[in-house]
Amino acid sequence: MSNPECFASIGPIAIHLPQRVETNDDLRQQHPEWNIDQIEEKTGIKQRHIAAENETASDLAVQAVEKLFAQANIDRKEIDFLLFCTQTPDYPLPTTSCLMQDRLGLSTRCGALDFNLGCSGYVYGLSLAEGLIRSGVAKKILLVTAETYSKYIDADDRSLRTIFGDAAAATLVTASPERTLWGFQFGTDGSGADTLLVGDGGARCATDAIRPRHRKRWKSRLYMDGASLINFTVEAIPRLIDEILEAQSMTHDQIDRFVMHQATRKMLEQMSERMGLAPGRIPIDMEDVGNTVSCTLPILIDRMRRRGELSSASVNMLVGFGVGLSWAGCLWRDVAV
Repeated sequence: MSNPECFASIGPIAIHLPQRVETNDDLRQQHPEWNIDQIEEKTGIKQRHIAAENETASDLAVQAVEKLFAQANIDRKEIDFLLFCTQTPDYPLPTTSCLMQDRLGLSTRCGALDFNLGCSGYVYGLSLAEGLIRSGVAKKILLVTAETYSKYIDADDRSLRTIFGDAAAATLVTASPERTLWGFQFGTDGSGADTLLVGDGGARCATDAIRPRHRKRWKSRLYMDGASLINFTVEAIPRLIDEILEAQSMTHDQIDRFVMHQATRKMLEQMSERMGLAPGRIPIDMEDVGNTVSCTLPILIDRMRRRGELSSASVNMLVGFGVGLSWAGCLWRDVAV
């Protein structure tokens, strides 16, 4: 039964980072031939958390959820649905969310769903949660993101190892009488699938797999064409933002902050310059965690809350973009602060 008077609201968030920390000084010692200072200036990243060899995305996710339950005093039996976003699942099947339901002791009446989206995944997850709540199917939803991209990266890969970190974030999405998330818009361009991919491990025969856009320079299973991703982002995302604002009869000046996926400092600074925004309108906060893929937005929101940078009276825009190619955005007021 639909419940048109209830909307989704971003509730408390808990973050879990692997214990192992890999700093740029560590990389400098291992690879003195790498220009770490130049890389750090471009990426804005000084260290990353790296999952242990036998530690999976679900391990990180379960610990994030347990932190959320403890910190926010949540009764796990009241969770109606588990949405799990990851591109590093434990197995091809069963879905990792089913394994997590059992490990977390959630009710067997709880729905559980994996969805494989990277840097746009958190916004997509919020839209799925909004639909579940609006339809009356669920009132309390766990939106969990967890990534262990490090498992796809070779130790000698300068382009990837200096950027990506592992993490998990658990968000409680609850029913609210007022609309706090609205104006969702999405985009997909599968012709860009060859810019960021892992070409093995699926059912597709290796000879028929998507090929990297350019010659692979390192042995990593993960391939990234960074230049093409930057070009895509600085073109598609300002257009997405304009479309969201136009649909809501709003202007850039009415948005307090553009809370974006934390890809690299260079990319976000180029975005800010392209949009003509004053410093700080696009928050940048990744130097101690790196690019954590689907976890960057909840990590950033949690940190902004802790610093008192969010207000229930302010309107922000959430934007995710990347692998797919996939992008998504929405407007958001944080009534939980």
